[in-house]
Amino acid sequence: MTKPRHHWVVRLTHWVNAVALTIMIASGLRIFNAYPAFARKGETFCCYPWEGKSIPSQLTFGGWLAGARNWHFAMMWVLVANGLLYLGFVYLHGEWRDLVPRRGFLRDSREMLRFYLFARKDHPRQGKHNALQKATYFVLPWVGVLAVVSGIAIWKPVQLAPLTDLMGGYVWARYWHFVSMVLLVLLSVVHIFMVFAVDPYSMRAILTGGYNENNSPESRNARPFYHLLPNRFRRGSEVSRSGPAPEPEAAAEAPVAPEPVTQVATEPALKPIPEPIPDLAPEAEAAPKPAPEPTVAPAPNPAPMSAPALSAEENK
Repeated sequence: MTKPRHHWVVRLTHWVNAVALTIMIASGLRIFNAYPAFARKGETFCCYPWEGKSIPSQLTFGGWLAGARNWHFAMMWVLVANGLLYLGFVYLHGEWRDLVPRRGFLRDSREMLRFYLFARKDHPRQGKHNALQKATYFVLPWVGVLAVVSGIAIWKPVQLAPLTDLMGGYVWARYWHFVSMVLLVLLSVVHIFMVFAVDPYSMRAILTGGYNENNSPESRNARPFYHLLPNRFRRGSEVSRSGPAPEPEAAAEAPVAPEPVTQVATEPALKPIPEPIPDLAPEAEAAPKPAPEPTVAPAPNPAPMSAPALSAEENK
């Protein structure tokens, strides 16, 4: 069984946080509309140009001021408990290593921005999250802490006067609470946009934990709304646009790497026996030897004439 991309605790706290944060922001805007300004009456405030202008009611939740306050404080405790559970888990489970920026963070962030702006061709190498994602996930808890602390300061400004004074007073504590809400909204909007524009396949990971690494942004070389299709469909469309594949004879053969030679200890081979040097005159040996001459027996000597015969001739 493959290891899930996100642990079930991370997935659970993610969705609880999404619901609680949505209700808190909408109910907080309804509370803000009860007095849509930061300066006290008769005073001015430097850093909010929309003094006196209410937030559209379609973006608010709670119906009226008391109802919005009830929802707001109820979700505050859910958000705090859920945040403590998440932070405790990622610390004890070791997942904080995937979220904390490391050495080279600024360089990696710059390269990701260059890639998204088409100033770089290939996707920078990344792990579970790229540098910009790490920055977002690292900043979010700190913005949440600012929202909770400033909210407590304006909830009990008299009982917690030192905390309220640390924020710069009631007016500034209220302003920092509003700024933290705006930051949470902006980071959440960017997060949701990038999920659907760059890596929609991560929705499965945050729902069930499953994730196909072959469809990761790095594998697809994906930018916002660029290379959104999975690799198997994108490769097929590229082949269809480029025409039929070349014939096997015309296709260039890929060089084959030589197989590694394994040296095996063997006994020394026997030296070959040299062949005999052929005779320089083989034809002389092959020529037949002359047959021996026949031996002729000597003729027999004539028999000597008898003495009476000689004497008869002599008598003539």
